[in-house]
Amino acid sequence: MSRKILFTTAFFIFVFTVRASAAEIIKLPPVQLNSGKSLMQSLQERKSERSYAAKKLPANVLSNMLWAACGVNRPATGKRTAPSAMNRQSIDVYVALPEGVYLYEAKAHVLKPVVAQDLRELTGKQSFAASAPVTLIYVADFKKMGNVPEDEKAFYAATDTGFISQNVYLFCASEGLATVVRGSLDREALAKAMKLGEHQKITLVQSVGYPKD
Repeated sequence: MSRKILFTTAFFIFVFTVRASAAEIIKLPPVQLNSGKSLMQSLQERKSERSYAAKKLPANVLSNMLWAACGVNRPATGKRTAPSAMNRQSIDVYVALPEGVYLYEAKAHVLKPVVAQDLRELTGKQSFAASAPVTLIYVADFKKMGNVPEDEKAFYAATDTGFISQNVYLFCASEGLATVVRGSLDREALAKAMKLGEHQKITLVQSVGYPKD
């Protein structure tokens, strides 16, 4: 086989692979800023719920929720809806769905595929963890914290996770969704399944779905 044919074959394989990978990225719908209840109503109705209907979240609802969690609300600076210590943005939000686990990339407002496997069962020891339509997995990336002292990294990871998860709580109250933050899970097993690095630590997980009638 000539070098020209080999080069052409390799080129088409490369192009096909790139296109196949790109096709897996989920581009979320534009954020709808005029939806939901008022802030005061949302605070009144904020609560934890552990029973979920077997109903998938529509793409627009998932899009709005992720933007509310930690989306970019000031494009000129890239700053987010949730505060972050020293603007390190060290908390990554992973989204566990029946079809797999995705990483929410706030700047592009897309979901990037991470694992093509349903890992919801690994997100908690409670029986509802495996069946909640969506589970958000909050992961602290200690590398993003730079020169923050080691004994302070866990503190900032916890506070920043709290800001994001509360945003999700208020969004869910505003949209009539059920949600609960959970800390009871095998973090080591989930991190291994997600292929996380040593510098990445799971802080909390949060189930989201429509309330069960």
